[in-house]
Amino acid sequence: MAAHDTPEYSTATGNDYPAHEATYQSFVFLVLVGICYVVSLSIALAVGGVKGAWGTEAALIILATIIVVHGLMTRSKVPSYVMVVLSLLALAFA
Repeated sequence: MAAHDTPEYSTATGNDYPAHEATYQSFVFLVLVGICYVVSLSIALAVGGVKGAWGTEAALIILATIIVVHGLMTRSKVPSYVMVVLSLLALAFA
């Protein structure tokens, strides 16, 4: 029968802990960038729908898409943060 001891994860065969951590970091990064993108799009839609500034809305949507692609390619979170701030500023001043 199988042994019922507590497993030793650090010495278990087939355990690739660094790969698990890398996958988790990638998942957290994608979720963060995705949330910032959705927030930017929502703010852009508010600019167009509430304020009636349709040109500004289109520009924000195009800029948000370019920035999210750039952030995903460079693995940087900062452009996504900047886009949310730019969207909020556009909403305030439109």
